[in-house]
Amino acid sequence: MAKAKLNQFYALKLAVMTISDSRSAESDTSGDLLANLCQQAGHIVAARAIHKNNIAAITTTLNQWSQDENIQVILINGGTGFAAGNCTVSTVSALIDTPIPGFGELFRQLSFAELGSAAMQSGALAGFANHSLIFAMPGSGGACRLAMEQLILPQLDSRTGPCNFVAHVKNSPLNSCNGA
Repeated sequence: MAKAKLNQFYALKLAVMTISDSRSAESDTSGDLLANLCQQAGHIVAARAIHKNNIAAITTTLNQWSQDENIQVILINGGTGFAAGNCTVSTVSALIDTPIPGFGELFRQLSFAELGSAAMQSGALAGFANHSLIFAMPGSGGACRLAMEQLILPQLDSRTGPCNFVAHVKNSPLNSCNGA
């Protein structure tokens, strides 16, 4: 394999999961938005799923995806707030090997600028599980767009410096942080 270039874009393979008790494939506008933004950025959407707030179903899919060599990044929308029955935060947290606290902190900071104090009710989180990068964000389209455009997509671009997450996902063509 030729030596990877730090100033070159590398398409990543992503999976999109929507967690909702009411959405279907036809009404999953936030999942569609995430998939479209990924594709527009040059990435590949390798899998999609919709689950109700069911810990076993979510865990099974996340375990399968995090062990799949063809999935490097998992994007989850929905179930991160304080609504009764939401289980995204506890389910995802239990699977994460290495947390990325900065994602949730920055997401809530950006959300605060738009929503005010309601931003503190977001359980947005990120981390690595089996070298797959996982981001969990609220299910609203506005929250998904904010997370993707301001935080996630820049970090999934190998040209972003001084560093990005491309070097840290499984099967990465890079092996260290840009600028290191």
